[in-house]
Amino acid sequence: MGYGSYTSNDWAKLKSSRGINNSSDVSQIFRNGELKDQYNPKFINMRESCDSSDSPLSTPIIIAFDDTASMGYLAEEIAKNALNRTITEIYDKQPVTNPHIMCAAFGNYLDGAPLQVTQFEADIKIAEQLFDIWIERRGQGYSGDSYVWYFAANHTKIDSFDKRRKKGFLFTIGDDICDRGLRADLAKKIYDDDIPEELSREQLIAMASEKYELFHIITKSIRPTGFESWNKLLPGRVANVQADGVKYLSEVIISIMQLVNGSDRNNVINQWDKEAIPFVSETISSINLNSESDIITDDTAQNNTEANAPKTKKNFFERLFGK
Repeated sequence: MGYGSYTSNDWAKLKSSRGINNSSDVSQIFRNGELKDQYNPKFINMRESCDSSDSPLSTPIIIAFDDTASMGYLAEEIAKNALNRTITEIYDKQPVTNPHIMCAAFGNYLDGAPLQVTQFEADIKIAEQLFDIWIERRGQGYSGDSYVWYFAANHTKIDSFDKRRKKGFLFTIGDDICDRGLRADLAKKIYDDDIPEELSREQLIAMASEKYELFHIITKSIRPTGFESWNKLLPGRVANVQADGVKYLSEVIISIMQLVNGSDRNNVINQWDKEAIPFVSETISSINLNSESDIITDDTAQNNTEANAPKTKKNFFERLFGK
């Protein structure tokens, strides 16, 4: 997927047709009250970001957010402001070529919808599908980011990597820590995949990092050790957004992509409006791409990644390496 292009006019028309304005709350924006099959990973073999005449150099971008009880404000901010601003700024600032954006909502394994994923799209369907997600707001407890990492590693096919060895981007956003990997029974429940044993957080990060630049944005952390916990998992790849800074999510996402692609940090910071500059500067100060080699904190994770990869017809590593 990933045809056509995105315009702010399309966004304005969509919001108007849905009756969404600045005072709309999460229940007025996300009106769907069930998990739809088209967003259910159990019924999805592969999400594809493919090159085309419209997108000859496609760049897949996954924006995944926690939709549990404490995170309603985040879904609301992304739907009303951050998604549109992120897309328009990508076209304006051009940190990447031909963006294809997939949205994902993740929660707790006890939820009715632990994970939902849209298609990779390049036009207004990005937002149309986002509005169609079920924002359950039930789960509590630790964050389900690992479900997104597994899906990205094993259920996405991206031409940027397959054809050019150019990684896509994967941003997870939430307020809690990620303390668990993926058990075999949950892999079956969520994806209908059979894996030989539990995959640790570190193994899942290693798997997803094969073809995506992974980052986490922690917002309004509900634990005092939230940032430290995340920075041990993804050293140098965690941005801490304070309570009053959620409105600058798009600036943070764009800035991180620019840093990955070699832009000067001062230039990245100073491109923004004067009221955004202090916030962006502080938030991305923790982004240190020189820490990349330290992402895998489990000594055995990288060596065991292929051995523990899921043995299914959908296995990314089998497709890529022919094993």
